[in-house]
Amino acid sequence: MSELNYSEELQKAMIYLSNQEDTLFLGQSMEYGGIAIANSFNCIPIEKRIEMPVAENLQLGISTGMAITGYTPVSVYPRWNFLILAADQLVNHLDKLSEMTLGQYKPKVIIRVAVGVTKPVDPQEQHVGDFTDGFRSILKNVNLVKLKTAEQILPEYRNAYERQDGVSTILVEEHQF
Repeated sequence: MSELNYSEELQKAMIYLSNQEDTLFLGQSMEYGGIAIANSFNCIPIEKRIEMPVAENLQLGISTGMAITGYTPVSVYPRWNFLILAADQLVNHLDKLSEMTLGQYKPKVIIRVAVGVTKPVDPQEQHVGDFTDGFRSILKNVNLVKLKTAEQILPEYRNAYERQDGVSTILVEEHQF
C-alpha cells in the first residue's frame, strides 16, 4: 500500500480505539500539534486526549497506573528515542507487574511508537533509532509488533485492545509522513 494508505489506516485505528469507552490517549502534541504524528490525533475527541509534558518516564508510569484502575491507555511516543527515556517504567514495572503481584495486577497499556524518519528533514541520529529488536530481547511480558504494512495496522491495534490476558502491546510504526 502507499504511504497515504498507511496514514489512513493509522487514522482508522485511532478512531477504533477512541470509540472504546475505556481508552484515553497520552503523549506530547496530543492537543497542540507540532510533530508529524499529531495529524493522526485529529480524529480523537479532545476529551480523550491528555497532553503530556516532556517527561516520558512519568507518562508511562501514569499509563500503567491508569491501566491498573481499569482504563486502556494508549501511550504515544513519536519516536523510539523518546520511549528509551521511559525504559525504567517499561522494563522494570509494566513488563514485570503481573509477575511481581502474582497475577493480581495485569495492566494492559497500548504503546504507540514510530521509527524516526529522515525525510523531509533529517533530525539526525538521536531521533531515528529503531530499537525494536533490543527491546524484544529485554521484555518478557510485553507484546511487541512491528507494523511494516498498512494492512497490519487496524488488525494489530484491534488485537492489542481486545486481548483479554492483560498483556501490554508496543506497536512500532515504520513510515514516512
